[in-house]
Amino acid sequence: MEIDAARDFIRHHHRAILATTKRDGSPQMSPVSVGIDDDGYAVISSRRHLAKVRNLERTPRASLCVFSGEFFGPWIQVDGPVEIVRLPEAMEHLVAYYRTLSGEHPDWDDYRAAMEREGRVLLRMTIDAAVG
Repeated sequence: MEIDAARDFIRHHHRAILATTKRDGSPQMSPVSVGIDDDGYAVISSRRHLAKVRNLERTPRASLCVFSGEFFGPWIQVDGPVEIVRLPEAMEHLVAYYRTLSGEHPDWDDYRAAMEREGRVLLRMTIDAAVG
């Protein structure tokens, strides 16, 4: 599958399972919402203290299985290195992420405060392989 086709699929399907690598080498999987930002990265919002973030700090590479709303419907897998963008740099990326997935927020000040309170980070994957 072409990487641009994978990006297009993700623009229309936001449900995914993120697979990172635990310290012992086994996979750790998490359900996530994913989008594509203006630079073509697959982007995910997370909290800084969760296992997926700790795993990516140690091994900055992941896989995403992105699927439609149908259980046996279309799906893709994308793989690549992941950068962790932390606050305060992450804030405008998190705003863009929200807009990509949900549109306009009714109170952006409240959203920004929640991102600070929750210790949010943005996971930004460079897609270097895609199948599906």
